[in-house]
Amino acid sequence: MQSIWADKAQLGRFNKLDSNIKTDILIIGGGIAGILCAYELSLRGIDYTLVDSSRICTHTTSGTTAKITSQHGLIYNKIEKQFNTDFAKLYFSANQKAVDEYKLLSQKFPCDFEIKNSFVYSKDNYRRLEDELNTLNKITNVAKYTNNIPIPVSNVGAIQFEGQAQFNVLKLLSAISGSLNIYENTKVHKIEGNTAYCGDCSISADKIIIATHFPIINKYGLYYMKMYQHRTYMLALENSVQLDGMYVDEADDGFTFRNYGDYLLIGGEGSRTGKTKCGFSRLESLAKTKFPDSEIKYKWAAQDCMTLDSIAYIGRYSLLSNNMYVTTGYNKWGMTTAMIGSKIIADLIEDKQNDYAQLYSPTRSILRPQLAINAVNYIADICSFSKKRCTHLGCALKWNSEEHSWDCPCHGSRYNKYGNIIETPAIKNLK
Repeated sequence: MQSIWADKAQLGRFNKLDSNIKTDILIIGGGIAGILCAYELSLRGIDYTLVDSSRICTHTTSGTTAKITSQHGLIYNKIEKQFNTDFAKLYFSANQKAVDEYKLLSQKFPCDFEIKNSFVYSKDNYRRLEDELNTLNKITNVAKYTNNIPIPVSNVGAIQFEGQAQFNVLKLLSAISGSLNIYENTKVHKIEGNTAYCGDCSISADKIIIATHFPIINKYGLYYMKMYQHRTYMLALENSVQLDGMYVDEADDGFTFRNYGDYLLIGGEGSRTGKTKCGFSRLESLAKTKFPDSEIKYKWAAQDCMTLDSIAYIGRYSLLSNNMYVTTGYNKWGMTTAMIGSKIIADLIEDKQNDYAQLYSPTRSILRPQLAINAVNYIADICSFSKKRCTHLGCALKWNSEEHSWDCPCHGSRYNKYGNIIETPAIKNLK
């Protein structure tokens, strides 16, 4: 399966590391998070090296819907309830600045960038929209309610954000990465102190940034307790309708819509990794029913790290690891969050104040209801019988017949049918 972004963009190739090196900052992971960190450090004149276990941008980043927006579902009322209105305001400010940053980048790097309005709709829960709008009215004037949205799903209206954007993420990252210091096919299999080991080579660094989607180090940070992964499916339809905007359901089982050129992108049918329900079948049924004259040209899946409170973990890896940083847990909104992550981490490395560091701090409280849910799932899966066990923490793997892979319901590691790793946090192949 290849996403439309991968087919429409040409990524450069980079050499494999073949000798021991030293660098000020080592970035592990070559998706959007790692590349934006490398780009930000390069702008600041900071020495860095980025390594990726395979090719850059070939996993989660290539599976995105590539919507650039500060509207992340109905997040603001949730943040206000969990924290306070000031934190909700900080969250909006951080993400809106990220939107503005992409607008500037698109002027320098052509990437099919388009200004679009963003909409979060609800099939049947007007009260949730009302609560969200009440919170938004306290922190911004960009949001409004509308009950006139041109999507093929019955709804009770939507909240609209004006002046958001969409683009081809791989076109942007291809242009940015060309001048960066990157090594591909360089898999880190062990970190000891400030040294990372990649096969027969080693990299000594003053500081290390873990940008591997799901963090690969279990010793610190408790990320295996604080996160799980969620899988979503996407189709690109040719000869379909043009929708003027970007649309997403506030419910987990709803659909997302946007156009890219002459294509209509529809997504949804998400579920916890390892517990796939219908995969592509429900999307294909929607396409056939609502857009009978269209043709499916691309189909792909995306995987997202979900945190305990729906806010990413960006900053120091843990209180016990002063020279290590992390950017993870984007909760399906990786475009703006990855940009925020690059700014926060660069400021921390330079010992500069960042207004958003506290909001995204990985060391904030983990006492959230989702923690108990994660624990119950882990116990159930670790006790399940299976001949195939995840090399991360030993959970029972489930066969994903839709994508022909072995998936871990605990933390989202995935392996192909030959046992080779597709998705982290696992770093060892199956025996």
